[in-house]
Amino acid sequence: MHEHDVIVVGAGGAGLRAAIAAQEAGADVAIVSKLHPVRSHTGAAEGGINAALRDADSWEDHAYDTMKGSDYLGDAPAVEALCQESPEEVIQLEHWGMPFSREEDGRVSQRPFGGLSFPRTTYAGAETGHQMLHTMYEQVVKRGITVYDEWHVMDLAVTDEEDPAERTCHGVVAYDIQSGEISGFRAENGVILATGGMGQVFDHTTNAVANTGDGVAMAYRAGVPMEDMEFIQFHPTTLPSTGVLISEGVRGEGGILYNEDGERFMFEHGYANNDGELASRDVVSRAELTEVNEGRGIEDEYVHLDMRHLGEERILDRLENILHLAEDFEGADGLTEPMPVKPGQHYAMGGIETNEFGETVIGGLYAAGECACASVHGANRLGGNALPELIVFGKRAGRHAAGEEMGEAEVTTGKQGDWEPADYEFEIEVGEVGGQGPAAADGGAVATDPDGVLEAEVERAKSRVEELLSRKGRNHAEIRSKVQETMTANVNVFREEGRLAETLGDLREAREAYKDVAVSDPSRTFNTDLIHTMETRNILDIAEALTMGALAREEFRGAHWRKEHQERKDENWLKHTLISWNDGEPELWYKPTILEGENKTYEPKNRSY
Repeated sequence: MHEHDVIVVGAGGAGLRAAIAAQEAGADVAIVSKLHPVRSHTGAAEGGINAALRDADSWEDHAYDTMKGSDYLGDAPAVEALCQESPEEVIQLEHWGMPFSREEDGRVSQRPFGGLSFPRTTYAGAETGHQMLHTMYEQVVKRGITVYDEWHVMDLAVTDEEDPAERTCHGVVAYDIQSGEISGFRAENGVILATGGMGQVFDHTTNAVANTGDGVAMAYRAGVPMEDMEFIQFHPTTLPSTGVLISEGVRGEGGILYNEDGERFMFEHGYANNDGELASRDVVSRAELTEVNEGRGIEDEYVHLDMRHLGEERILDRLENILHLAEDFEGADGLTEPMPVKPGQHYAMGGIETNEFGETVIGGLYAAGECACASVHGANRLGGNALPELIVFGKRAGRHAAGEEMGEAEVTTGKQGDWEPADYEFEIEVGEVGGQGPAAADGGAVATDPDGVLEAEVERAKSRVEELLSRKGRNHAEIRSKVQETMTANVNVFREEGRLAETLGDLREAREAYKDVAVSDPSRTFNTDLIHTMETRNILDIAEALTMGALAREEFRGAHWRKEHQERKDENWLKHTLISWNDGEPELWYKPTILEGENKTYEPKNRSY
């Protein structure tokens, strides 16, 4: 049993920033991560960090752009917190030694990104996330913060009161990948989930293999609602063969998109008459796929992204690693020829429901970063807003979990305040799958004894692993592949009712198959087969919630496009979708969007670029 004041699960940008903030607030902090910190997926972020640093810019303009980009589904308290505090956090990173790209006069460089009214995206070449990750990991090492790397967190230790709002999180249970040991990690103050994205729900994604939505699924099974899961961002420029990301920085520097006929289609076909390639990501992704679907795609699959006209000196200075990616994975030399690109799953706007301080409905349980939904991105995230989300809300969650006074939260969580039940019926039951339900499902937790809760969860985890290792059954890879294939085919950029319903049927079959899942590798050390088997359960939970939300939301908003519903319907759908576990039967409900900010109300308008 390991004991600390604050346990941070995940060691990417949000986890590192949360750990630093909690330590600064006086807490004994530990990070538990299934990857070494510098291998976290934040290192793959290429673009930049939005912050209003110039006199001609303002946080208010940044907030307006963010709310507009969200298609008015962002919550104003979270949006304004992001935009007000991002400049301070960027300056803090610079003081910690992050090597930002600079202008000739020494100022930190900023460039245009999609959906921004001012070039406010700071960057470090095309390796911003990599540099940010290493900068903050240096601070973790400097401060002596304990890091348990290569520990896979299996579940949360949560009390079993009937109402999730009365439950308390006392720690986590984790599997040591190196030794096979299963241990409890007790958190005196709180647990912060910072587990990143869920891209492995799809088979064409920019996300790493480790991005299986573990934190979201664990919180969901413990009683925290998932919020706005239907809103998935598909990045318009990924390499067709692998899903590897080509930074929006290419278009920010002046890169141009062309179709098979050599047309600059963003302008010539009227997708974005003002901003062209720098329209928001959902607009550009739909434009590219429309070109392909109407026969103007190259090899009926992709379009071209051309940066040759920028010149070798500028490309090598600001986008050098893009040249290597295009050459290594597609055999294209970006200095002499255009690069093939197509949309790929990139980011989840939805996640664990939190308020703007990272609190969930369960006491002592926090979330920050991509796994959380504050909601700062609403229906669509602007490029350059993910990295500031990590550091702003990581800091806020860390300080709050350490006991620092942070003020009153404007956003309630769970079924507190205004909410409405959904009238949408789903013929679906989650139930117990592979022995991995929440503690409350089998009475394994003790509601009043923190040590008893954690010890019971450890025993359940040990039993689960023994069962998976000892029995005969199906391999997880077959099940995971079928989930990824149906999600990519049917819950992609363009969505249709019949195909969404078909996907729910496919997921039900996958759940049935998972009941017979087994691990073929009997070893106890570095058993990736076992880890992937447990991750597949998380992928199933997330895929189901995502598809349910997409089927229920009968409108076109942000990244969510429905063939049968081709308009935004503010009168009915200016609200967040929430899905609760409800003892193994997903329950869908809604809460209103908060458009009233500190000094203004963000009135929904037609979104054009």
